[in-house]
Amino acid sequence: MGKRIKKTADEVDVILIGAGIMSATLGTLINELHPRASIEIFERLDEVAAESSDAWNNAGTGHSALCELNYTPQRPDGSVDITKAIKIAESFEQSKEFWSYLVANGLVDRPESFIRSIPHMSFVFGKENVAFLKRRFETMKEHHLFQGMDYTEDHALLKEWIPLMMEGRTKKELLAATKIDIGTDVNFGALTRALFRHLMEKEGVKLRLAHEVRDIERAADGRWEVTVKNLTTDRKRTVTAKFVFIGAGGGSLLLLEKSGIPEAKGFGGFPVSGQWLKCTNPSVIAQHHAKVYGKAAVGSPPMSVPHLDTRVIDGKLALLFGPYAGFSTKFLKNGSWLDLPASIKLNNIRPMLAAGMDNIPLTKYLINQVRQSPEDRLEALREYVPTARMEDWELEIAGQRVQVIKKDEKHGGILEFGTEVVSSADGSIAALLGASPGASTSVSIMVDLLARCFPERAKTAQYLSKLQEMIPSFGQSIANNEQLCRETRERSTAILKLEPTLESV
Repeated sequence: MGKRIKKTADEVDVILIGAGIMSATLGTLINELHPRASIEIFERLDEVAAESSDAWNNAGTGHSALCELNYTPQRPDGSVDITKAIKIAESFEQSKEFWSYLVANGLVDRPESFIRSIPHMSFVFGKENVAFLKRRFETMKEHHLFQGMDYTEDHALLKEWIPLMMEGRTKKELLAATKIDIGTDVNFGALTRALFRHLMEKEGVKLRLAHEVRDIERAADGRWEVTVKNLTTDRKRTVTAKFVFIGAGGGSLLLLEKSGIPEAKGFGGFPVSGQWLKCTNPSVIAQHHAKVYGKAAVGSPPMSVPHLDTRVIDGKLALLFGPYAGFSTKFLKNGSWLDLPASIKLNNIRPMLAAGMDNIPLTKYLINQVRQSPEDRLEALREYVPTARMEDWELEIAGQRVQVIKKDEKHGGILEFGTEVVSSADGSIAALLGASPGASTSVSIMVDLLARCFPERAKTAQYLSKLQEMIPSFGQSIANNEQLCRETRERSTAILKLEPTLESV
């Protein structure tokens, strides 16, 4: 992305693979930082945001660590570690800063089309879980990122907070919840579409739908040759680029392996599918107004943390419960049953086998999930909504997640539940693997990726100035500066119109 040079029709500065929130975010950042850079985006489906970024496919819409219990593990001594929660909460604030820049500068219209305020809550039952939640609350309330969080075990107050979840319960049940009103609901599908609409207005940016990347090879001059098939015409072409980003969700691993970079060796993928119960009764939907997260079952993956989730999708209130996990050899919802076997190589067999042996409880959990009947799913829902009726809910297929398996000297291989950026030594190609928290922290992930892949350019005064214009807190720590945190949130709240109400829906 240096000096502008004359290119043929098959030469660009940047290739982005996948038209989800990650590519949309990276493409927008690059276009703002380097307006003259030519960008070509390839998406195998005939629409953008149709895989993991879609509202119905995305398990977490606004992960900010305010209510997700898997981000605050309990230590052996009983204390609660909030280190990861602090990092995610800070990253989400950066996302809101960037989105505020987009809205304030007219790059994206109507913030309410993709983000709204919604209380975030954690909810548990049973003596041990209640004790854990109280310790978690006592720890988190001391940090300014989580100020405003409330805790209660009082049934009367819980009925005010979550009437639908309290109906039909007895006073003998030991329950507890935390609540914080600064949470949000983000429709990443709507945001992705808005970002691509803006990018398509820019000279030098092209989006190719129904185009599948078939191969990635390094040319003799160090650039990358990407072979693409037009799925409509069946024609192939090869496009050369200085920089390639693989943001194809679950499909990223297979494409990364095609690149042949040594940094990709040893990585494997473990696919986990998902399903939702979607409420179809408007009167039931209207009784719940929160994102309520529970505690994951032993051996279950983080993406399967049960939650009763209020969302706004296509301008309408929706209520989901789940996700229910399952196993599929597909790496994408619209993928192939051969994805998993095709990903197995000599360099990752050992890490994948080792991770499998270390995660037998997860395997058993997934088998049990696959075997669930409609009655089993309803029983799980009734732990959160005791009065739930089968006729008010229907099954919705969620997105596919591929958890990262990576080499580990001690165990041979470990299963990761976060996101992992893998890049070549020269920074000319990078891929994003993994899932949660993913979309919610997409801005900080992509800013870090740019610094990793373009280290010299990322140090220039022009680059830093523009980045600070887009993300005012860049280079500072919201987590360590209470005043900065307050100012950042006040600015984002005003621009994004984050008022705690859904009356306008």
